[in-house]
Amino acid sequence: MPHPHADYGPVDFGIAPLMFYYEVTQACDLACQHCRASAQPAAAPGQLTPVQSRALLDQVATFPRPPVVVFTGGDPLKRPDLLDLIRHARDKGLQIALTPSATPLATREALQQARDAGVSVLGISLDGSDAETHDAFRGWEGSFERTLRMLADARQLELPVQVNTTVTRRNVHQIDAMAELFADQQIMMWSVFFLVPVGRGTMEERISAAEYEQVFEKLWTQSQRRPYGIKTTEAPHYRRFVMERGGDPLASSQPGRRRRAPLGVGDGKGIMFVSHTGQIYPAGFLPLECGRFPEDSVVEIYQNHPTFRSLRDPQQFSGKCGVCEYRDPCGGSRSRAYAVFGDPLASEPDCVYTPIGTDAVANLS
Repeated sequence: MPHPHADYGPVDFGIAPLMFYYEVTQACDLACQHCRASAQPAAAPGQLTPVQSRALLDQVATFPRPPVVVFTGGDPLKRPDLLDLIRHARDKGLQIALTPSATPLATREALQQARDAGVSVLGISLDGSDAETHDAFRGWEGSFERTLRMLADARQLELPVQVNTTVTRRNVHQIDAMAELFADQQIMMWSVFFLVPVGRGTMEERISAAEYEQVFEKLWTQSQRRPYGIKTTEAPHYRRFVMERGGDPLASSQPGRRRRAPLGVGDGKGIMFVSHTGQIYPAGFLPLECGRFPEDSVVEIYQNHPTFRSLRDPQQFSGKCGVCEYRDPCGGSRSRAYAVFGDPLASEPDCVYTPIGTDAVANLS
């Protein structure tokens, strides 16, 4: 997703998130195998009302540096007042991204209405280079073709697209094939997400730490030759991989494209998530409730809650991450550390790197 300020940097981490994710509904007609939300066909009881949702957006707009607001879900297209919320966010001066699900609701007309209401970028998921792989992942035959149709519609509407891919044992062998597929789609960015075992994702098999390095190598190679940017989600150690090779983790493969988010952005550190019922989390994959809207202020929680503050302080990390020379630009996935070890400040469980000067690695995990 794009970021609202090209000069957003570490000094801003403590005052405002770069990306604010609002799960407008849990309702979704898909049954994706890795779904964080364990989405369901109908909206859950307690979903924030239209009035409460607009009040939330009002509050988000008061951050010292207003973040990009990502309307996510579930499937945000299942929310009846979605266009009203988009228009309200736009009127507050917020930049808006949308992550629609590949269902019959995602028509060209629906995408055009979202664009006209104020959406400036789409996040579209594609989890395989062929229909068999992707459809099995998404739990709906025809999802692959629907996704390609969405990409074509977005191109015609001149809506920038970030493709989101979740890497698991199912599709790890298709990295290069997917990179090739996306080369013809005129996408802006490919965000490669590495599985965090939460929600239905606990049923999926994530790849090994050694395999991360193999995937990183492929992504690094592809980033040198593709017309779109490539980044990772919940795998900040890709930054270490790139830096080890003398590369710039912030650079884009496209000349003239704006640089990406600053190094160090992670769960609770430039990132904030509010659930469909108002629960406030450091990230969608880090289900540590830090407050609840409307009772609590998202600005106050982000800036001052002990959990958020600790996530922004790499000196509080334990294990390898606590002594790693890359702990500031990387920091590991705090969501995966929590999911695996029950401690968001523990070591990244899926990293093979041995920090300089450490030999008893087993005692640092």
